[in-house]
Amino acid sequence: MPRPQDVPSASPDRDSLLSPGTNWAGNHTYTAARHVRARSLEEAQEVIRSSRNVRLLGTRHSFNALCDTEGTLLDLTGLAAEPVIDPGRATVRVAGGTPYAAVAAHVQAHGLALANMGSLPHISVAGATATGTHGSGAANRILGAGVSRLELIGPDGELRTISRGDPDFDGSVVALGALGAVVSLDLDVEPTYDVRQDLYAHLRWSEVVEQINEVLGSAYSVSVFGRWNDADPTEVLVKTRVADESGPAGWLGATDAVPATTASLTLGEGDHLTVRGTPGPWSDRLPHFRADRQPSFGAEIQSEWFVPASSAPDALRAVTDLAAGTGGEMAALLIVSEIRAIRADDLWLSPAQGRETVALHFTWSRDPEAVLAMVRRVEGALEPFAARPHWGKVYDRVEPAHHPRLADFRSLAERVDPSGTFRNPMIDRVLGMS
Repeated sequence: MPRPQDVPSASPDRDSLLSPGTNWAGNHTYTAARHVRARSLEEAQEVIRSSRNVRLLGTRHSFNALCDTEGTLLDLTGLAAEPVIDPGRATVRVAGGTPYAAVAAHVQAHGLALANMGSLPHISVAGATATGTHGSGAANRILGAGVSRLELIGPDGELRTISRGDPDFDGSVVALGALGAVVSLDLDVEPTYDVRQDLYAHLRWSEVVEQINEVLGSAYSVSVFGRWNDADPTEVLVKTRVADESGPAGWLGATDAVPATTASLTLGEGDHLTVRGTPGPWSDRLPHFRADRQPSFGAEIQSEWFVPASSAPDALRAVTDLAAGTGGEMAALLIVSEIRAIRADDLWLSPAQGRETVALHFTWSRDPEAVLAMVRRVEGALEPFAARPHWGKVYDRVEPAHHPRLADFRSLAERVDPSGTFRNPMIDRVLGMS
């Protein structure tokens, strides 16, 4: 599958104080009147004190207006500092604008590891945490669940710290940037480990649907790639924690994995994918895409919804039926879908809050109007399954009943930021805030 090239760099120039430009995929143009890339903590504090409205801009991987404002866009990626490991607490302290790739390389060099990684290591820690970004694995929680401490600049420009166990902590991790500007985070670390990833292509889409929870729970991290039918390829990427060079032989009836030298039929050709077929450090195997290459497909739009694991087979059948009934419309827009599992957690706005979860991800061609129309149809198909959208991707509506702690978060945001300095129209709309 070809990879479009007409897209901005994954690390665009953010030094301009003029127009901030577009997001990473090029589907959203920022409307902010002012764009500041802070050079110091003191400058960031002064910008916030002097601004009526502020939103944080990181590695630009959100696909909607979440990180936009008519006021000031504040970029803290220039404040990145070398991560600091605390062996006694088994944590690493990182600047909020640090990409996960840099954190992973640092802790791996010290014989340590994170429990999980997203498919793209290019994204910033603060941005990924704020939007509930995740990896895969039925026993693995979202990336934000590994946060034990946050340091933020509040609307008054003052620093405050909140730690795991504090009363507001579970509401402050996945916070959409609505509680302040995250300056640093402490992440849990553990001893390093090796991972082997293998690609399997012996299952058909309809077979995966009927045993989705078994498939997703069969290894440390599992991703199913397909296009909602049996005619197109279905591939399963299996990531196993290993102590030696043995792979997951006989995985769900397979005798052999797709050779590592053979291109994936769903993820595309090229050298942008991480290594398959041999064990290696977790930092180089848990992400799907290499940190030194353009991630994913480039000119794309992403959507994702999260359903309870117990409802996953029915939810997958519903979208499969929708795809078949669109007369080829979905097939024409869709590049690939990825299905993953996530362990439940207690973070208020987490996609997996209070329930074991299966994620239904869609990578669409970059056609915003057509994608939004299809998104509405997918939301309709998933309506019976209490689906929650990914906060940083393209969706149309949020159902408050599907987020039991939403009212608690609204109260927290109004208490911490009563003037709404860190909110914008999108946050007010999707969270039902005045």
